[in-house]
Amino acid sequence: MRKVLYILGQLDDADVEWLATNGQRQKLAKGSVVIQNGVRSENLYIVIDGRLAVVLPNGFKLAEVGVGEILGEISLVISSPPTASVVVEEDCVVLAVSQLKLRKQLQRDAAFAGRFYRALAVFLANRMRSTLSTLGYGNAPAAGPGKAIADEDDEQDADLLDDEVLDEVYNAGLRFERLLKKLAQ
Repeated sequence: MRKVLYILGQLDDADVEWLATNGQRQKLAKGSVVIQNGVRSENLYIVIDGRLAVVLPNGFKLAEVGVGEILGEISLVISSPPTASVVVEEDCVVLAVSQLKLRKQLQRDAAFAGRFYRALAVFLANRMRSTLSTLGYGNAPAAGPGKAIADEDDEQDADLLDDEVLDEVYNAGLRFERLLKKLAQ
């Protein structure tokens, strides 16, 4: 769940409310393709429940993602299509936010845009740091055969948190709980 906290830690309560109100709760069955390699995603996804795999065209499982992960964020930032697919490994629930609606909100509300893009930068920076660490940059061993390069349970990030980040994470956790409750209604 820690990944979504990077995003929600930078947003305020009204931003999270906007995402919940403008997003659509979707149930996805095992085997469903959420993001297809080579096909631009139309949504930004927040994983609410379940597990998915990020798979390269050659079949290599790049990562496992679960509750609290964000998907489709790169397609929001750049126009090139995704280079990997995201496939549901166990039935899951996602909050799908239309990238078109999100872009309109980003243009309409400069303060929201500032917070959202900072959140995205923090999220992607932490993902990159985790990936580099997993690949063996620094003291961490590289992923071995049959292991995903990154997964949601990567605990190496925990040592990198400072007091400011811990405060953001605490508030983000509260926001995520409210988001889950709103989606359960």
